[in-house]
Amino acid sequence: MVIELRDVGYTYPDGTVALEDVGLGIDAGERVALLGPNGAGKTTLALHLNGVLRPREGQVWVGGRLVADDTVRETRRMVGLVFQDPDDQLFMPTVHQDVAFGPVNYRLDDVEGRVASALAAVGMQAAVDRAPHHLSFGQRRRVAIATVLSMDPQVLVLDEPSSNLDPASRRELAEVLSGLDVTMLMVTHDLLFARQLCPRSIVLADGKVRYDGPTEQLLTDPGLLAEFRLELPYGVILQPDGG
Repeated sequence: MVIELRDVGYTYPDGTVALEDVGLGIDAGERVALLGPNGAGKTTLALHLNGVLRPREGQVWVGGRLVADDTVRETRRMVGLVFQDPDDQLFMPTVHQDVAFGPVNYRLDDVEGRVASALAAVGMQAAVDRAPHHLSFGQRRRVAIATVLSMDPQVLVLDEPSSNLDPASRRELAEVLSGLDVTMLMVTHDLLFARQLCPRSIVLADGKVRYDGPTEQLLTDPGLLAEFRLELPYGVILQPDGG
């Protein structure tokens, strides 16, 4: 098991309870969607996976090691977090420098090879010497993913990866993500994107895990969708046979 949360609880300083007794495990190679209404605790949970936030109760384990002060640096290399806004992740003058930043900071070997491989994985080799702010939003999102892939993570955590993308960019991103050989946790409101990429879904509501099972089963059950305040695009009705 590459990710394990054991009875994790987290309360923000203002007293808001974001997570309560959350327990879940993700095996290597799984692709999991993290779903739920706004305020359910999805992003809070994601930020626990590489130590940005620490649980007030319970434990987070990554790669068989407890996330703690003495392991958080290596945890952040193992769990790559891709933010919803790529401009939060891209801050260097060129794409090359952005993708190389992590490996250089961690003093990893073969930085040039890592940059080339990461950009190839997201189809952005031709942009290596360009300024990120000259790229389209969809291209910047793919470069942001490359900045994480250059660290050779075990887990890729994506926060709303399909948001604000036009249909062509959304399709291109889906093709990129489906081709990556990495464990994936995707925080998303885009149920069809989750269905396309993630066989398993976890639903958070009020900081608790309310569903953990097949994505197809969830999305073809109107009762579950209504219970968890999840909505498919207008006019889309999925049948249990996948229709």
